[in-house]
Amino acid sequence: MSFGLMLLTAGTLLQIYVFCRAATVPAIARRVPRRILAASGLILWLAFLASRTVGRTAEGAWEVIAEIFGMHWLAMLFLLAVCVLAADLATGFGWWFHRTAPALRGWALLAGTLLTGVALVQGLRPPVVHDYHVRLAGLPAALDGTVVVAVSDLHVGTLLDGDWLSARIDQVLGAKPDMIVLLGDLFEGREIPDGDPLAALRRLSAPLGVWAVAGNHESHGSEDNGIGMLTRAGIPLLENRWVGVAPGLIVAGVEDLTRARRNSSGAESVAKALAGRPPGATILLSHTPWEAERAASAGVGLMLSGHTHGGQIWPFGEIVRTAYPLLAGEYIVDGMTVIVSRGAGTWGPRMRLWHSGEILRITLHPAERLSTSPQ
Repeated sequence: MSFGLMLLTAGTLLQIYVFCRAATVPAIARRVPRRILAASGLILWLAFLASRTVGRTAEGAWEVIAEIFGMHWLAMLFLLAVCVLAADLATGFGWWFHRTAPALRGWALLAGTLLTGVALVQGLRPPVVHDYHVRLAGLPAALDGTVVVAVSDLHVGTLLDGDWLSARIDQVLGAKPDMIVLLGDLFEGREIPDGDPLAALRRLSAPLGVWAVAGNHESHGSEDNGIGMLTRAGIPLLENRWVGVAPGLIVAGVEDLTRARRNSSGAESVAKALAGRPPGATILLSHTPWEAERAASAGVGLMLSGHTHGGQIWPFGEIVRTAYPLLAGEYIVDGMTVIVSRGAGTWGPRMRLWHSGEILRITLHPAERLSTSPQ
């Protein structure tokens, strides 16, 4: 089943569940005839269907509106369904407390609506700069205090334009980085966003360079967007290779591991990216937080990833965690530090719950290799 069909199926099932339970709420049943409720549901579903068909091209104003509506409506349905399901579980789907269960579903719908508002407000806020301090085995003393700023999942496109990107560049440069790394999914869609994203990217500069790896969305855009934008901005792409950015400090990057895993080549990508590197501290850039154990066994000291968005909208993260156990934040895997960014932007709806987007600011310090188990 394609991802688009999965979203359409999920949205349809969520809408059927929410509207069927809404019809049992006394305050709604008294004021809204069932045929009006059913017709409203059908209209909203047709609009959602349009967003997953014509809206996916996002080339004209109506297509863009359809796409924006569809993704935000799906997110709202998810939150409404979660709240109603909690009420149903608490009342045994009406078998217990059968007199109060319908009213409780009404309160659940109100809670879902309020959570949608909170998620919209949080999604519109700029990302925060999150500070980490990492002890890195093999790092020369001369590089103590080196600052690496990492940005992932900007998703510049339909909702987030070049002006938004320029504001994020200001945040990155304001963190006074010695090195900047871009962890993938910088752009989405087939059209170049409004603003001037190329000019914004060209402002990125750091003493130890600006380096990038591709995410899964880079393969969805046109030649002018995604990787093409990085190329024209003069930002090197680390695709299964390494570079020495300073004596004793190596930065390696792998291709998008979701694509590599489909080709059963994820392990080969990591091995190729790290092969033949000189002694010293190694930082591995991987858009997807997979193959961490393999990277640790190869002597990597720090792995930086994104892709997961930290689940983006609670409690969706618990579902995402089944595929990405390293969901967000800092982990120790076989002595190697892994930091997974929640991403600076949003995918789909401009919504987040409960955690904001983030930009990583990592200060490196020399240390012996840690030897704790994965957390």
